[in-house]
Amino acid sequence: MEKILASLITIGDELLIGQTIDTNSAWIAQQLNNIGVWVHRRVAVGDNKKDIVQALDEESRDSHIILITGGLGPTADDITKPVLMDYFGGQLIVHEETLHAVMGFFESRGLPVLQRNVDQARVPDSCTVLFNKRGTAPGMLFHKDGKIYVSMPGVPHEMKGIMEDHVLDIIRDQFQTPALLHQTLLTSGMGESFVAERIKDFEAALPSSIKLAYLPNFGLLKLRLTATGKDKISTAALLSEHFHQLKAMLEDIVVVDEDIAIEQVLGRILKEKNKTVGTAESCTGGNISRMITCVPGSSVYFKGSVVSYANEIKTTLLGVKESTLQTFGAVSEETVKEMVTGGIKALGTDYMVAVSGILGPDGGTPEKPVGTVWMAAGDANEIVTIKHHFRYDRARNTDMASVAAINLLRKFITR
Repeated sequence: MEKILASLITIGDELLIGQTIDTNSAWIAQQLNNIGVWVHRRVAVGDNKKDIVQALDEESRDSHIILITGGLGPTADDITKPVLMDYFGGQLIVHEETLHAVMGFFESRGLPVLQRNVDQARVPDSCTVLFNKRGTAPGMLFHKDGKIYVSMPGVPHEMKGIMEDHVLDIIRDQFQTPALLHQTLLTSGMGESFVAERIKDFEAALPSSIKLAYLPNFGLLKLRLTATGKDKISTAALLSEHFHQLKAMLEDIVVVDEDIAIEQVLGRILKEKNKTVGTAESCTGGNISRMITCVPGSSVYFKGSVVSYANEIKTTLLGVKESTLQTFGAVSEETVKEMVTGGIKALGTDYMVAVSGILGPDGGTPEKPVGTVWMAAGDANEIVTIKHHFRYDRARNTDMASVAAINLLRKFITR
């Protein structure tokens, strides 16, 4: 079966200068993947007619589906609509349903309706309008040479509504897509190259319809098997067979056999055990607790955090001894152990994880260079510790330390 390919074109100068991060493409790619469409390319262009037209020409040579986001706002720099009208032909007409929605949107808020707002209801008569229930700029569907082109607002909330309400169904109706399935292992404790060496015979023997990807991130490693086939049942059966082989070969380092984050894994374990946790953070500044509380339902098991960035907070709120700080320093095994003990008492939790380190770019010494982080995890009876040396910039060191701390706590609870 022919692979159905899609290209994603994001439009906006703000994307090219880094002022806005493109989260739309990642979300769209996930949705397309779920219905068996393979994203062939992602392209970002500025608010420039020549560049937009060039991107449309180039992407339509290879892809069946071209999805465009951005440049549909009411200001002069939003040029996507007139460019598409020139590209596909036709003239601008008023779409009454959209006009009614635009008028209602502003009138309900007691705001005047400007001509530039009314103009958002004008669309090329060569398109099919995809009504935007979440905003004022409609989506637009074009057909050309057997390909489909969809233009959507760049606002993520509005784009997602148009994709879910219209675009995914349109693609399903027009294209016969193959089964495209994934299964993912999350592993910990072994580097990418060593894992690859261990499973090299398995990887070499994979059928051509199954591909293996290595996805390292923040000290963990995801292994993703992707299978393609004519139907979901046979494809899923073949994928499952090889996935279980892979899992058995890496049983000693598997964290979970799903594509979920380490903080979600921790949350499941705590829920199953009906236990609570808290954090005592110095160098990570609350990032560990932020990760934990990003998981829906985390209030069941997460009690709170003490962000003890200053030493006096370590002593007054967590009970770290002045003598410990003077003798061993804030970045030490002894300090993080006392942070765990004091955190359990202060927050009344079953478990606690603590971190203290030097994340850079300054503050290091020959004995404790930048990137040195001590962390501890434990309960009222036992505490385990580990020392890390991270070698990145401050932001990445923070993320690395946070993930490592959560993983240390996970291993402590499940030991």
